[in-house]
Amino acid sequence: MTSQDSTEHLSRRTKIIYGSGDLGFSMTQSIIAILFAIFLTDVVGLRPAAAAAAVFIGKSWDYVNDPLIGYLSDRVRTRWGRRRPFLLFGSLPFAIAFTVLWWRPPIQSQLGLAIYFGLAYLLFDTAATLVYMPYFALTPELTLDYDERTSLTSYRMGYSILGSLICFTVPLMIVGKMQPENADRVLFMGGLFGLLSALPLLLVFLSTRERPEFQAQAQPSLKESLSAAIKNRPFLFAAGLYLFTWMAMNVMELMLLYFIKWRMDMEAQSDLIAGTIFVVALLVLPFWLWVARRWDKRRAYVAGVSFWAAVQIALAVISPSWGLSAVLFLAVLGGIGVSAGHVLPWAIIPDAIELDELTTGKRHEGMFYSLVTLAQKVAASVAIPLSLLVLDATGYRANAAAQPASTVHGIQVLTGPVPAALLCAGIVFALLYPLGRERHAQIRAELEERRAERKE
Repeated sequence: MTSQDSTEHLSRRTKIIYGSGDLGFSMTQSIIAILFAIFLTDVVGLRPAAAAAAVFIGKSWDYVNDPLIGYLSDRVRTRWGRRRPFLLFGSLPFAIAFTVLWWRPPIQSQLGLAIYFGLAYLLFDTAATLVYMPYFALTPELTLDYDERTSLTSYRMGYSILGSLICFTVPLMIVGKMQPENADRVLFMGGLFGLLSALPLLLVFLSTRERPEFQAQAQPSLKESLSAAIKNRPFLFAAGLYLFTWMAMNVMELMLLYFIKWRMDMEAQSDLIAGTIFVVALLVLPFWLWVARRWDKRRAYVAGVSFWAAVQIALAVISPSWGLSAVLFLAVLGGIGVSAGHVLPWAIIPDAIELDELTTGKRHEGMFYSLVTLAQKVAASVAIPLSLLVLDATGYRANAAAQPASTVHGIQVLTGPVPAALLCAGIVFALLYPLGRERHAQIRAELEERRAERKE
């Protein structure tokens, strides 16, 4: 066994601790995806169009914010490394900014409320980027092994799915119904989950180490980092499949509670239905890890996401007369696909970084991961506001006893066919992705030979 082989396999403890960092990101992002829209419409009293404007204002800043912080983390040199200082100093601002997002200010005008929540969203996304972009960029530094990265990512996605599961149940248990009278409960929920989300980041800071050989490399310029990403063909296809997968995820998470409440008339069973999806997703993660090892990540993604798209299409025809058992059956099938959509796009991305090092002689993890997180922000900034605009156009009425037939139909389309179409777009990018297991092994071998020559 070569030194490369012996040093690239991570202990289970390292995987568990590193993966725990994603719990906080998953909880904050899931709570926003699930509850923020209905909080703005049904608690704050914003029209869906005004809520869409607030989200778009906050998300648009990320088009600059993410690449800038990614570039900074590539250039930072400290005794703690390049990425870990962001976790240490950014965790508290991350918690505070998330809490501010759930405060209903004493503002009466629709314009004033839209501006406040747009700025609050901007503040939160800035604080979040300061911690989660460097955290993600640690993945390719902890191990260079093709399968170990999939394993490491599966641990991280296990926490991610657990966070989603928690956030489909616990926040609503704290808040109760989303109505103006419960605004104080919403704020308490935001503060609690802000704190709980920040703590794992400190644990990751204390328990991980960065590779000294990467920190010793020359600091890349912003132009070099952007150019390296744009010229990296596998990375562009990986970012594309990630973008469309998370657009589908954003729309599904946003619309799920609306769908359960207004289309299926099963609001009382929301926790059970949503919980089933994410419990199954968590349980089948080892299956997708096995599939990725047996085939490769690209083929596993195509299989899993195709299955998920088929389940979403089935939601276009389901009706309340089918009963709760049919809904739970579809939730089980959906959880299988959601699991693949969580773990496999993230597992694919790190492999393009070795190709970058082979081509340029430098590593630009920060820039690469900042562009990936930017893709996720673009997905949210497009998918969430457009979905809210569709609700507004179909005549959605907050806190009404019933919704117009046009609104129910719009919810049905947004929950089923729209995510399915987005997933199919992701499959196209996966089929075009050119970097498989064998090619990645060749790249690593060439890099190890180059590094050995430098040491001589």
